[in-house]
Amino acid sequence: MCGIVGYIGNKEAMPILLGGLAKLEYRGYDSAGVSVFEDGIRTVKSQGRLTNLVEKIETEGSSASHIGIGHTRWATHGEPSDRNSHPHNGQSGKISLVHNGIIENYLEIKKMLLDNGYIFQSETDTEVVAQLFDFYYAGNPLETLQKVIGEIRGAYALGVLCSDHPDTLLAVRKDSPLLVGLSEDGNYIASDAPAILEHTRDYYLLNDNEIAYLTKDGVVLYDLVGNTIAKEIYHVDWDIAAAEKGGYDYFMMKEMMEQPEALRKSILPRLENGEVKLDDFAMTKEEIANLNRIHIVACGSAWHAGIVGKYVIEEMCRIPVEVDIASEFRYRNPILNKNDLCIILSQSGETADTLAALREAKKQGVKVLSIVNVVGSSIARESDYVLYTWAGPEIAVATTKGYSTQLSVLYLVAMYFAKERGTVSNEMYALCEKELEEMPEKAAKLLQLDASLAELAKEYASCEDVFLIGRGIDYAAAMESSLKLKEISYIHSEAYAAGELKHGTISLVEEGTLVIAIATQDTLFEKLVSNAKEVKARGARVIGIAPEGQTLMEEVADQVIYLPKAHNLFASSYVVLPMQLFAYYIAVERGCDVDKPRNLAKSVTVE
Repeated sequence: MCGIVGYIGNKEAMPILLGGLAKLEYRGYDSAGVSVFEDGIRTVKSQGRLTNLVEKIETEGSSASHIGIGHTRWATHGEPSDRNSHPHNGQSGKISLVHNGIIENYLEIKKMLLDNGYIFQSETDTEVVAQLFDFYYAGNPLETLQKVIGEIRGAYALGVLCSDHPDTLLAVRKDSPLLVGLSEDGNYIASDAPAILEHTRDYYLLNDNEIAYLTKDGVVLYDLVGNTIAKEIYHVDWDIAAAEKGGYDYFMMKEMMEQPEALRKSILPRLENGEVKLDDFAMTKEEIANLNRIHIVACGSAWHAGIVGKYVIEEMCRIPVEVDIASEFRYRNPILNKNDLCIILSQSGETADTLAALREAKKQGVKVLSIVNVVGSSIARESDYVLYTWAGPEIAVATTKGYSTQLSVLYLVAMYFAKERGTVSNEMYALCEKELEEMPEKAAKLLQLDASLAELAKEYASCEDVFLIGRGIDYAAAMESSLKLKEISYIHSEAYAAGELKHGTISLVEEGTLVIAIATQDTLFEKLVSNAKEVKARGARVIGIAPEGQTLMEEVADQVIYLPKAHNLFASSYVVLPMQLFAYYIAVERGCDVDKPRNLAKSVTVE
């Protein structure tokens, strides 16, 4: 969750560290801190947003330093405070360390260190690692880091600064992302590419338990026993402007408006001469024909995309599909068979629970197809097959284009499997292809509703409870729409299968309660309208969402949002767009920080 940046080279470190942390603040914004070498290690930390740290450094002043580490925190162990902020230093003052992840056996190590006279300044698990490093340190930081790694259990990305070696920066990772940037002016470590993109586009992606030994002139990679490692250099080819706001007030608005182009990149190159072409997807026709069951595993919005995928794949391919929350899948001892396929969804490709679920599937001998956005991410590298969404960088915590492109790839997978299995007619296949070709333009048209949705948001911004109802695939769309409302506007919002209203939920509806009724499915439309009437009769205010031409919704709803006409299977891609905008404008009306909602962070790399 947290963000790490580090630099060693010919340039001044402090501006690089602060600039990198600004690019990483979406990963955590409870506190921030830096350590640089200025005739010894100097550490500056501050609770709250990065601006607090910048002001503190400007007040105190800083001298030129050419090496340093920085951190922006999402709190796990210990409340947000100056003393719990990173970096954490060893008792001798020779060691400073930043950490992303969770050390599971920190209490055991802390007791040993307390028994050996160490005094702790914070409540964090990270300080235990810094003090353990200090405990073992005998002059060689590389050997010390190897010893520390042998003692700690859990997930970690570490950056280490040692005052005895001001020409060296060390880094290591396990189950938490970390890359090593390479340039002629120096070398970098970072949790994510945007932190260093201004300075370099070339980097190594560290695998678990690989140690990076950085100097200003180069980088050497080691395994745990000290053998050197040769690795491929990755190159970022997207424009740096993709990680900037581009004149928008918030990244979320920019990323919503980028969805038509993201859909074009995700869909159109994979439609060729009337057929779906899935990059280097190497699953054979026989393997697809013999598929017994598909397990879709994901978290958050990606899980909601997976539920839509279940409806689409089962309808088109006639393959049973189970959808699991990754944190449940990994612990429930899932029953997986030889001819099953596991589809893993993750925007970052580093989601901790999802990565663990992937490893569980592979441990049981099941092939894994990952659908991810970040090239070279851990999930992509560990999967048997990978399909990239090509959404480009997504900075806002609340996903928009990441979700939309995950849906688009699931549609393509469903079409590909259906064709290979012979479960779809030529007419239906051609219709689906046409629907996907038209999706980017229809999405662009729908996003033009932003002004009217801004006005609608003003009317409902004071709501404290919102219920969304839908049937079939609309229920899946309701779940994602509800999440957008709650995560950025802090309105209590719940999604329900409309048929369940009478089994308890309708008792919560009272005068003035907002209910959003989603009705895109032809065969279920009248039933959904009846459910809307039931809540209307109990005093609810109703916003209807329906396809163009379905004017019956106007008889029950106070307002209706009309969607482009589309086949039922693809309706979720259109439902979510106005709901993203509606949630955004409500959050703005309520004075919320849209890009950085409270208690949340991008790329969930801890359990």
